[in-house]
Amino acid sequence: MRAALAKILLRLLSLLPLRATHALGAGLGEFFWLLPTRLRHVTTTNVRRCFPELSTTAQTALIRANLKETGKTLLEAGPLWFWDKEKLPPLFVQISGEDAVQQARREQRGVIFAGPHLGSWELAGVYLSSHYTMTTMYRPPRLGELEPLIVESRERFGAHLVPTSAAGVRQLFQVLGQAGCVGILPDQDPGEGSGVFAPFFGQRAYSMTLLPRLARKTNAAVFFVYAQRLPHAAGYHLHFVPAHPDIAHTDAEIAARHLNAGVEACVRTLPEQYQWGYKRFKTRPMGEAEFY
Repeated sequence: MRAALAKILLRLLSLLPLRATHALGAGLGEFFWLLPTRLRHVTTTNVRRCFPELSTTAQTALIRANLKETGKTLLEAGPLWFWDKEKLPPLFVQISGEDAVQQARREQRGVIFAGPHLGSWELAGVYLSSHYTMTTMYRPPRLGELEPLIVESRERFGAHLVPTSAAGVRQLFQVLGQAGCVGILPDQDPGEGSGVFAPFFGQRAYSMTLLPRLARKTNAAVFFVYAQRLPHAAGYHLHFVPAHPDIAHTDAEIAARHLNAGVEACVRTLPEQYQWGYKRFKTRPMGEAEFY
């Protein structure tokens, strides 16, 4: 029932102009702000821990702004999943840093696109799969009934989704070994046994080792990619940011440190659009207190 209602709502949202969708999303964010929701609790915990240099007033303003952006992220899935293909490319009003990607392609190097949960990551995926032959690692949603819709939407521009499994990892190595392009979300908890602890906004975060390992073993170029949501539904600014070379370091902790530093640098450019409602610090070092 929940999946059916979600599909109907997203379909209805796709009938609206983007400005109206974002206005409704901001309103939904106000709802998140006013009620003692779990989302507000996690967002508040993360912001207060990660921005201790801000005053309490500034932290509160960031939390409220972030919940509004979270609402926009949720509701803009309607247009992004259901709009005709021709309507999406004009949303990119500015693109920065892509020349370095094209240079790596001319050098016949594989490319890893690291897409943090910043801005409209779904729309960033639309651009990448439209312009590059992409293989993307994919984690199924909690609401399993939505999986066919999400997969169809993400693959309709040419992306090929592979699971977060040993078979999926083998496919990523194979694609990069043939100088292809892969996409990975670099800022999720990788699960027990698949990561190391490294700093992220001054906190120890359990961080993936897969992306650095892919880069090291295939000599692939790594770029952070995010689609900045512009004010007043004016469109999106797509950013490509080269990763530090030590993201492929042989020491897993050094590599993870550079991975997280790259994500953090992107987030600091627009912290209100990051997914602070995600329990990024849920895995703690032994003996350390729970975050949430």
